[in-house]
Amino acid sequence: MNLALRDKLMLAIAVLLAAVYLFPLYWMYVTAIKTGSAMFASPPAFWPSDPQWGIYGSVWESRNVGRYLWNSLVIASGAVSLIGILGTGCAYVLARYRNVWVDIGLFLILMLQVLPASLMITPIFVGFSQLGLLDYPRTAVILAIAAKSMPFFVVLVRATFMSVPMELEEAALVDGNSRLGAFFNIVLPLARNGILVSAILIFMQAFGEFVYSKSMIQAIEYQPASVGLNSFMGPNTNEWNNIMAYAAMYVTPILAIFVLLQRRIVSGLTSGALK
Repeated sequence: MNLALRDKLMLAIAVLLAAVYLFPLYWMYVTAIKTGSAMFASPPAFWPSDPQWGIYGSVWESRNVGRYLWNSLVIASGAVSLIGILGTGCAYVLARYRNVWVDIGLFLILMLQVLPASLMITPIFVGFSQLGLLDYPRTAVILAIAAKSMPFFVVLVRATFMSVPMELEEAALVDGNSRLGAFFNIVLPLARNGILVSAILIFMQAFGEFVYSKSMIQAIEYQPASVGLNSFMGPNTNEWNNIMAYAAMYVTPILAIFVLLQRRIVSGLTSGALK
């Protein structure tokens, strides 16, 4: 098989896999604008003959989607800010002062990531209740998400810092920089792509967080979009076009962020060598 034919075959496979992966998103957007009868038609139509574009405005107003999205944004931004401030410094220290005990400790802490949120929520809820944090529900959720996601962030960013040669820091110290100055002026700019990618991954997780928010936020005015979507569900649910319209408005901001920052994300994922 010559090189050109192999490249075409690989491209065809990539396009096929992308189509399979993106089809559920397409079906979500299409189902949202279908009428009730069109949703259950057999065989299903891949594009409705009478698209109901007004469904988005109707769901936005009736379900107060803007408030839910704002709460999700506040929770996700708060969690990412807290993790970024504390986790970046922690990752840098663990990258520069390495020994076997640090590796063992990181492994044990990272093992906590395998514990589901549904298992962690009970002790967290009891502890936050005794501390009075449940009186500030969004703050409680932000702290819970930060505690859950911090090890993941630290491990990823630590690997990024380890790819920055220590010789660059030593040269900066020789030139008169302090340790703090070398960190902010030399190390942090070189590691920014890896930090950004890790922060985006945490943001996506926090934006879609459900278990902590459902358990700790009872007031509807503070609930995020994931809990708002759950309010559609019931034993006799049949408004699937409304559900899909809500889900489309919920998912679109994340997709937009990913598309706008895709260059930085790819750069951060592939960074491992310094020019």
